[in-house]
Amino acid sequence: MLRRTSEIKGFTFGARDGEIGRAKDFYFDDESWTVRYLVADTGKWLALRQVLISPHAVRGFRDQDKVIELDLTKTQIENSPSIDQDRPVSRQFEVDYYRYYNYPFYWQGAAMWGPLPRPAGSYGQVTGPLQQTWPPSDDRPAGTEASGDPHLRSTQAVTGYYIQAKDGEIGHVEDFVLNDEDWIIDYLVVDTINWWPGKKVLVSPAWVDSIDWHESKVLVNLEREFIKNAPEYDMSKPISREYETRLLEYYGHESYRTNRAAA
Repeated sequence: MLRRTSEIKGFTFGARDGEIGRAKDFYFDDESWTVRYLVADTGKWLALRQVLISPHAVRGFRDQDKVIELDLTKTQIENSPSIDQDRPVSRQFEVDYYRYYNYPFYWQGAAMWGPLPRPAGSYGQVTGPLQQTWPPSDDRPAGTEASGDPHLRSTQAVTGYYIQAKDGEIGHVEDFVLNDEDWIIDYLVVDTINWWPGKKVLVSPAWVDSIDWHESKVLVNLEREFIKNAPEYDMSKPISREYETRLLEYYGHESYRTNRAAA
């Protein structure tokens, strides 16, 4: 199911033995455009530390209650590797984190989640066989020092970045649309309010050339007028297959998902 990250923010995390807080942000990999962690606001429970939840732990959503169900206990989360608030996520932390939970390293393997096409625990899948088939490697990847992983970005931080088309700026990033089965970001929601008031369009990461982190810009390999005339996105409605087909046909591009599958 396609979901905007802004819709998931505020959902309660339901561990197996109680609630642990609410979703407040997401860290995504700017190479694969995959959400690697959900950031939890745990209030006073685990204050002064970032609490990160891997999509591996997500069993599903209870939309009517605005709950993200986790296949974790509160004790597991409390005893997980700790990282201070507002500190970048280092590869060393990730190694320790993935070893603690016995998840397969996503940076080892050809699939989006290392040896897997999607997170191990999504929608009630049993993770036991994975612990035997893909144990964490003792080989530490390069760059496991305490410095931040340069490819992990916060959706909250990137929201507001300007969209730089080939012939000038056109709007800014307002939101992200992800698929909650494999946690790939399929689209950026672009608000063109400064140029064409009220119109929002979707842009796939497949059409993004690069991100200029110093200038806070997303560089897109499209003309402004072409983006302007794209099918308008209505945020009050779910993305239908019909709308997505029209969008991709208009741009004449395959989706980021299709490009990844063919890689």
